[in-house]
Amino acid sequence: MLPLLQPEGLLCGVDEAGRGPLAGPVVAAAVILDPTRPIVGLNDSKKLSAGRRRVLADAIRLRALAWAVAEASVEEIDRINILQASLLAMQRAVAALVAGHDVIPERVQVDGNRCPMLPYPVEAIVGGDGKIAAIAAASILAKTVRDAGMRDLHLAYPQYGFDRHMGYPTALHLRALDEHGASPHHRRSFGPVARLSQR
Repeated sequence: MLPLLQPEGLLCGVDEAGRGPLAGPVVAAAVILDPTRPIVGLNDSKKLSAGRRRVLADAIRLRALAWAVAEASVEEIDRINILQASLLAMQRAVAALVAGHDVIPERVQVDGNRCPMLPYPVEAIVGGDGKIAAIAAASILAKTVRDAGMRDLHLAYPQYGFDRHMGYPTALHLRALDEHGASPHHRRSFGPVARLSQR
């Protein structure tokens, strides 16, 4: 695997996790890496095992110059749509990073093809979580935080199997929706959930 790029200057990488699930919030992370403390093994979080993601997430929290995680709620997803909620979560993550670490990024790079509105130069990079180290780090933090939240949700709603599918529309999840209906944490604007109310 080729090493990911680590551009010069205070680059803030941003990514989200949870656009596709039928339940739970969308979570975004923002990370500024420290070039003097490199983290080996950063990659698109989807290409890493859960155990490897957790190890790397710990390293990111320890070695990054700054990092923050934020979310947009199920209610916000249903009200403004998942794309806008994802961009909102990204805005919140960058704002929390700046406020919490007293740093100002020189530029922001976001995974995907849409940029959140930010008071800094921002660029969208398709496949950025597999190209840019800071975006990869953000994807890992966002994914691990969201997965942990879904495992917590499983404790309150074990009938849905959130700890197994993390809210994604698997066969198991769809069967549970048919049997139990929607929980308060399901996204009513998403087709499989919306159809429940049309029966």
